Amino acid sequence: MLEEVERWLSTRSWSATDRPLHQILAAKQRTGQTVSVVLPALNEEETVGDIAAVIRHDLMRQVPLVDELVVVDSGSTDRTSEVAAAAGATVVHRDAILPRLPAVPGKGEVLWRSLLATRGDIVCFVDADLRDFSSDFVSGIVGPLLTEPDVDLVKAMYDRPLGGAAGQGGRVTELMARPLLNMHWPRLAGFVQPLGGEYAARRSLLEQLPFPVGYGVELGMLVDALHLAGLDALAQVDVGVRKHRHQDGQALGRMAAAIYRTAQLRLARGHLIRPSLTQFERGGDGFEPRTYSVDTEERPPMVEIAEYQARKAA
Repeated sequence: MLEEVERWLSTRSWSATDRPLHQILAAKQRTGQTVSVVLPALNEEETVGDIAAVIRHDLMRQVPLVDELVVVDSGSTDRTSEVAAAAGATVVHRDAILPRLPAVPGKGEVLWRSLLATRGDIVCFVDADLRDFSSDFVSGIVGPLLTEPDVDLVKAMYDRPLGGAAGQGGRVTELMARPLLNMHWPRLAGFVQPLGGEYAARRSLLEQLPFPVGYGVELGMLVDALHLAGLDALAQVDVGVRKHRHQDGQALGRMAAAIYRTAQLRLARGHLIRPSLTQFERGGDGFEPRTYSVDTEERPPMVEIAEYQARKAA
């Protein structure tokens, strides 16, 4: 590991317990910064309500840490929107944000559009499929942004159990993202969960970043933030254990392909020769190929969007 990374681990890796809630609230009051929490959601009726309810109770009613709680529904066919609204979240449909620009499928698309649907100085993203959710996930990663003026982006780190085995989750992280980062961006090798969906950042940074529309958004954001803000502007906070729904191997393969493509573009700013991935499933006549498109689109920095510029000028 690079000496710079070892130093970073000792100065920019914290635990959620390092900053008591009263300290975070005092910093928020002193600096006057506002906090938005965004839950990107697609068919998450089983979990989104509990997450929203915990944030609403712990960080909006009991203490005034979160100013805005927004669930961005990207086309759910279940009761995600109704459940989220009943739990006290503001629900916005992805297609209602920036309607002049047709939306494309993908998590990164939802996160990018959420910048236009929120107003907080600090934006905190939380995946909507978490179970046994604790508000420490939010306060833990928002805390450094309120108390450390030179920190711009904070990732959560945690254990990810899989099938009862501790630390076996995050298979795409271990098989794809971590090798890529260690080989090509070794200054980012200290991140425990580089692909984790729980992170917070200053709007002033997020609005300058391009957003891969799909699963590559987390890796792309880390790499681009490193180049734009520098390693010391990035940090991570241990929030304990993350429990969520795990995807099957083929879905993970598609995720890995998107992440590789995101890395490739940042290495060479070139183009994929074949932006697709063929996988195999056993059918009645043996193994049958299934070909999926790999995300090949990125959204520009939000600060370049006319509607966003107009809102800032208003």
